[in-house]
Amino acid sequence: MSTTDIIQTSLVPILIVEDNRTQAEYMRHILEKEGYPVTIAVNGRDALNLVNKKRPTLILTDVMMPEMNGYELCSAIKNDPVTADIPVILVTHLFNPVDVIKGLEAGADNFIIKPYTPEVIHTRIACILQTTKKSDPDYHPEQLSVVFSDRSYTITATKLQIVNILLSTYEVAIKNNTDLQLAQEKLHYLNDQMQNTLEELQKSNRDLSIENHERKMMETALGNANNKLQLMASITRHYLLNLLNSLQGYLELATMDRYDKPDQAWQYIDKAAGVLGQTVNTVRFTKEYQEIGIKSPIWQNCRILVLKSITNISLNHVILENFIPEDLEIYADPLIEKVFSNLIENAVRYGEKISKISIWFEKIDNINRIICKDDGIGIKAEEKHKIFYYQYGKNTGQGLFLSREILLITGMQIEETGTFNEGARFEISCPDGTIRFIDLNV
Repeated sequence: MSTTDIIQTSLVPILIVEDNRTQAEYMRHILEKEGYPVTIAVNGRDALNLVNKKRPTLILTDVMMPEMNGYELCSAIKNDPVTADIPVILVTHLFNPVDVIKGLEAGADNFIIKPYTPEVIHTRIACILQTTKKSDPDYHPEQLSVVFSDRSYTITATKLQIVNILLSTYEVAIKNNTDLQLAQEKLHYLNDQMQNTLEELQKSNRDLSIENHERKMMETALGNANNKLQLMASITRHYLLNLLNSLQGYLELATMDRYDKPDQAWQYIDKAAGVLGQTVNTVRFTKEYQEIGIKSPIWQNCRILVLKSITNISLNHVILENFIPEDLEIYADPLIEKVFSNLIENAVRYGEKISKISIWFEKIDNINRIICKDDGIGIKAEEKHKIFYYQYGKNTGQGLFLSREILLITGMQIEETGTFNEGARFEISCPDGTIRFIDLNV
């Protein structure tokens, strides 16, 4: 059975002195729940009047109050011989040692520190009530002068009062220290959580930045592709009309000469057939060109692209050296594979003395390049720029033109820098954001 259980609480009237109604009612609820009769005063003067009318067994008083504060009320009670033996407990925040000294100076019997719990209230009251039942053999209060923070205080208190108050403040210090340690541990935990959250946010921000960059690149690429398609549609339409006009002209001439000049008529027919072949090639080309930019650019493994590009190409005796790093990715139109197949196929077809094709990646002066070099006959200086024009060159004259257009979708450029009779060398310049190296272990 606890100390509180032994005390007949119904015989212990308690006076609460508190100007804050909410605080007063909260303390009343705690005490009445234990069976204590409770009276409330809103300030020190009202409390003195109530004490004179109906003597309480114990007084719990707030410190900060209007008209008469808790220290003044405690002094008044302790300096009156009639009420001096009534225990007074000061209820305060106790921010610094001066509060303790002022309490001792006023003759307080103990402290209750805000914020408090019901257990603290019960413990303090029980301690005071048990103490009042015993006589203090050393009850010889003497005046003691104390100087603190350049101010002198006069304390009149028994040893028991001083010990009780010191024990209370020590208990508060221990509790505050424990709370501080818990708060520090929680702060460390929250700091770790915040650090983890910050790292996640930074990662999310980096991912978002990359995503925004890629989205911007994609939008730019799609815009370029749309402009190119519109331009090509206009050019192709004009070119097809010219071809059809030529075809019609040759057929009309052949019709006119079919009886009088049959040999001449057949020559016109042969020319018409040639024009028809060009027309068919142009229509096929427009289909291939139309596919450029239809799908969004994507990241693709560059080494694998080179390997896939020779699937339908006969290298014959030519050796292909693929030195592209395994972890290199390129951001380009999905048709990028056609670029490599066109370069390799052209080298095999027109290289004449060719025996080897080498493809590798290099970065010089902060410029990323993919190089495709062969040891064939190469390209004449006056043809280096023309080979990328539409309808220029041998066969259809469309492969390198398409390659350039595919690369331009994501801002890449291609040029021929080889030496005639020593071999062709095509350099694909890749701007920042179109080349990256990935972790193959992920």
